Amino acid sequence: MQALRIHEHGGPEVLRLDAVPDPVPAAGACLVRIRACALNHLDLFVRQGIPGVAIGLPRILGSDIAGERADSGRRVIVAPGWGCGRCHACLDGRDNECKKYEVLGYQRDGGYCEQILVEERNILAAPEGLGFVEAASMPLVFLTAWNMLVRKAEIRPGQKILVWAASSGVGIAAVQIAKLFGCQVVATAGSAEKMALARALGADEVFDHYGTAPLPRNFDVVVEHTGQATWDRSLRALAPGGALVTCGATTGHEATIDLRFLFSRQLRIMGSYMGRRGDLDVVVQLIDAGKLRPIVDRVFPLADGASAHAYLEAKRQFGKVVLQVA
Repeated sequence: MQALRIHEHGGPEVLRLDAVPDPVPAAGACLVRIRACALNHLDLFVRQGIPGVAIGLPRILGSDIAGERADSGRRVIVAPGWGCGRCHACLDGRDNECKKYEVLGYQRDGGYCEQILVEERNILAAPEGLGFVEAASMPLVFLTAWNMLVRKAEIRPGQKILVWAASSGVGIAAVQIAKLFGCQVVATAGSAEKMALARALGADEVFDHYGTAPLPRNFDVVVEHTGQATWDRSLRALAPGGALVTCGATTGHEATIDLRFLFSRQLRIMGSYMGRRGDLDVVVQLIDAGKLRPIVDRVFPLADGASAHAYLEAKRQFGKVVLQVA
């Protein structure tokens, strides 16, 4: 089969289309013919190399997969990460807290290829009414945003939520989930066009995060996934007793805090990583019901993965960038 792999870390040019052996069927596993695989910022980090993290090379990137079961032709998506299935965390339904949790395209080969072998427990039916491209664009970001807002922050109707970078995959999902729960949503975006799209998505107010206009204050929850560039403003925006939930650091991972500010205002700062496999079922049901929807910005063929990476790296998108597999 054809697979887009990295043999070394570097820029988009290190992505190479290779002929690799087809997956070998195994007991308890299902062969999926991949039709689309969405990009995430994780793909960029793995391609560039993550300081202090050893990544086995060559590596097939890609966490978000939609395709067909080889044995039945049924349309499916693949859970982007999974635990061992045997430890206490996994048995308690908290598989994203498993010490052996692995993410496709990071700790193991992912979906920039034509076929993949996946355990049955990590396959679920694709949402009805979505094509392969749209189906591939939803698992990781909606699961991540759901874990941040519902599991970690425990959002409630009427709360005021700040979502940074509403044009990103996590941002798009977070805006929709917060509105679904009856929250007031203030979002940021980096251009007039993206700001208009964020309003169309449901945000009550939108601010240019590169602009000079001050952000509102007194947020119950801040969805933080950009990191160093927005950290101080995120903390200042919180109401007393508010919660900052972070899942990423695309602008840098160094951050500081005045502990007096933390305890005197009784703030909560929480890290969030991926999400529970069971919650992915809930997200798919909500998408089936039309209450949540993935947004696709642009589609590239698998062979043009380098251009897709460059496009995502340039922050030109509103929504997901997806590789289509012939």
